[in-house]
Amino acid sequence: MPPLALTLGDPAGIGPELALAAWLARGGTHPLPPFFLVADPAFVERAADRMGLPVPVAEIDPETAAEVFPRALPVVALPSGATVAALPGRPDSVHAGAVIESITAAVGWVKAGRASAVVTNPIAKYVLTRAGFAHPGHTEFLAALAVPPGLEPPKPVMMIWSETLSVVPVTIHVALRDVPALLTQDLVVDTARTVVRDLRARFGLEKPRLVLAGLNPHAGEAGTIGTEDRDVLAPAVARLRAEGIDIRGPLPADTLFHARARETYDVALAPTHDQALIPIKTIAFDEGVNVTLGLPFIRTSPDHGTAFDIAGQGLARPDSLIAALRLADRLARNAGLGLPESAEVIPLSLYAGRRTDMRHFDPDDEL
Repeated sequence: MPPLALTLGDPAGIGPELALAAWLARGGTHPLPPFFLVADPAFVERAADRMGLPVPVAEIDPETAAEVFPRALPVVALPSGATVAALPGRPDSVHAGAVIESITAAVGWVKAGRASAVVTNPIAKYVLTRAGFAHPGHTEFLAALAVPPGLEPPKPVMMIWSETLSVVPVTIHVALRDVPALLTQDLVVDTARTVVRDLRARFGLEKPRLVLAGLNPHAGEAGTIGTEDRDVLAPAVARLRAEGIDIRGPLPADTLFHARARETYDVALAPTHDQALIPIKTIAFDEGVNVTLGLPFIRTSPDHGTAFDIAGQGLARPDSLIAALRLADRLARNAGLGLPESAEVIPLSLYAGRRTDMRHFDPDDEL
C-alpha cells in the first residue's frame, strides 16, 4: 500500500505537534501505518525543537516515505516551495496559501496513486476566508478537488466514527431555525444511500443497519409536537426500506444512544449537527474520527478543531489523529481489496453492537 498523506492543517494550531506525537507512537504491538506530512520541512523541524520532541525530520518524495518512516518523520515539501513561519496559538491568514496547497497536493497524490488516503489536520475556516477561500468548509473543498474544474462535485456526507458509536448528521453547520426547511425527504434518502454504499464498499459491512433520529421531542408524537417527523422523515424511511435498506425511524433522539439501543444499529443518522455529535463526543471524545463518505478517495480527520488556545503547550492528545490514521489505512486496504458484496469483514471491531454469532476477525487477520 502507498503511504497515507497527512495535511499540515493550520500551522498555528495543534496539527503539527499531533503529527510529531503520532510519529513517536508509531511502534509497539500495534504499529501505525506509514504516513508522510505535507508541509515545510524546516517549519516541522522548528516545531519539534520548540516542543522538545526527539523527532528527526526527513524531506522525501511520497514514494520513499514508507522506507524512511521507521527512522524519521517523512515530510514532503509543498510543491511551490512555500515556507511557513507560524507561531503556536497565533493564526494568521498569511499562511492560508500553504494550508490550501497542502490539502490540494495531498489529494493530487492520492488521485495519482502515490498515497493511499488523505488524513487532514484541522483548519480554521475563518483564517482561510480572510485570504479569499471561497468554499463553505474543508469537506466542500475536498469535494471540489475530487473532480476536474467546472464539473459538479460529489455531495459528501460526514460520519463521525468510533468503535462504540458511529453517527451521521443529515444537516451540518446550519442554524437550528433553518433546519426544518433544509430537511427534505430527498436529503435524508440521498444521505442514507451514501452511508450504505460506503459502509459496504469500504467498511466491508454487507448489511448495514441504520436508524434515523426524530427532529422533534418524542419524534413528534404523531404530529402533535411538530409535523416534520410525520411528513418528512417517516416517508423518507419508507422510501429507503422499499429499496431494501435496513433503516428504522424516526425514533426519539433522547433514547437512541444508550448502550442497549446502540446494540441494535450500526450507524445513527440525526437531523441536526448536535443531535449526532453530542452523544459521540460524550462517549468517545478522544477516539472519534471524522470520515468523509461519498468521495472517490478516502479522507479521515481527527474529530476536533485547531485548539489555538493550547497549541504549543504539550497538552494536545494525538489519540484522535492516531485513530484517523489507522482507520484511513483500513479503509484504503478494504477499497484496494475490492470486497465482494458478500464480504463479512468488520474492521477494527467496528460495530461492537453486532450480534455475537456473526463472524468477526482479529485486527491482524481481517485483511
